[in-house]
Amino acid sequence: MMDIHWQEFWAPIRLSLQIALVSSIVVALFGLAIAWWMSRQSFKGKLLLETVFMLPLVLPPTVIGFLLLVALGRKSAVGRFFEWLFNAPIIFSWWAAVIASVVVAFPLIYQTMKVGFAMVDRSLEEASRSMGASEWQVFIYITLPLAQRSLITAYILGFARGLGEFGATLMIAGNIPGKTQTIPTAIYVAVDAGNTTLAWAWTGAIILISFLLLLVTGRKSK
Repeated sequence: MMDIHWQEFWAPIRLSLQIALVSSIVVALFGLAIAWWMSRQSFKGKLLLETVFMLPLVLPPTVIGFLLLVALGRKSAVGRFFEWLFNAPIIFSWWAAVIASVVVAFPLIYQTMKVGFAMVDRSLEEASRSMGASEWQVFIYITLPLAQRSLITAYILGFARGLGEFGATLMIAGNIPGKTQTIPTAIYVAVDAGNTTLAWAWTGAIILISFLLLLVTGRKSK
């Protein structure tokens, strides 16, 4: 059993919270736009497209990580573009961890938001249009407030999913202390090194954070 160095203890927690915050904001914005559009559209191939959206929910995280590694690696066009743009490869970076969290959190956020939009009374939207409201005004003043609970729940679930991501993050971002080492990867390394004290400390921290997030979600759904 080893002593806990507080700087070593807090670094993965701080990094995990930062990654979860940024990724949840990014995926919430994309999820909001796509879920609203998909809930209002009917077209050939919609089921196929939605199946693609939901794939990260059922695929093993290592498969997602491998696909991201291929798509964003230094041999890919996207990877070379990012390296040219930022003068550094995107894989094994902080942003790689954000991308991994965005991909794995998207299905949860998308599905929850889509259900929320589907539950909005269309007659209220039509009534506001008949009174001269633009589509933007209908969305801002009618649709969003009525779907508010589902949208907040979706964001919290996306944040929690990003916070607990392990497999895809390890594949594309690695486990670099102070740079890409999140709580789940830190726990894995601590257990492998036999430092059960530190592993338990991180486990307790992520359980507490996740519990609080679920508690807030439960309150918002009432």
